[in-house]
Amino acid sequence: MWWSWTLAAVGIFGLWLAGRKDYRGWFVGLGAQILWIAYAIVTKQWGFIASALCYGAVYAKNGRAWMREHKEKETADADR
Repeated sequence: MWWSWTLAAVGIFGLWLAGRKDYRGWFVGLGAQILWIAYAIVTKQWGFIASALCYGAVYAKNGRAWMREHKEKETADADR
C-alpha cells in the first residue's frame, strides 16, 4: 500500500513544481515513471508499463522544452 502513496506523492510533487514554472518538475515526473515501471513489474500489472512509457515520453519532451526556455531566459537576464 505504501507504493501507491509514494507514487502519488512523487507525481504530485512533480506537477506542483511544473505548475510553479520550474522545469525540474518534468524531470521529477519522468523519474516517477521509473517507479511506476517497478511497481508494474512487482505487481504484474503490465498495463502500467505502457502508460509509464507514454507519460515518460511526454515528461521528457516537456522537460527539454522547458529547460531550453529556462536557459534562454537566463541568457537574456544575464545580457541586461
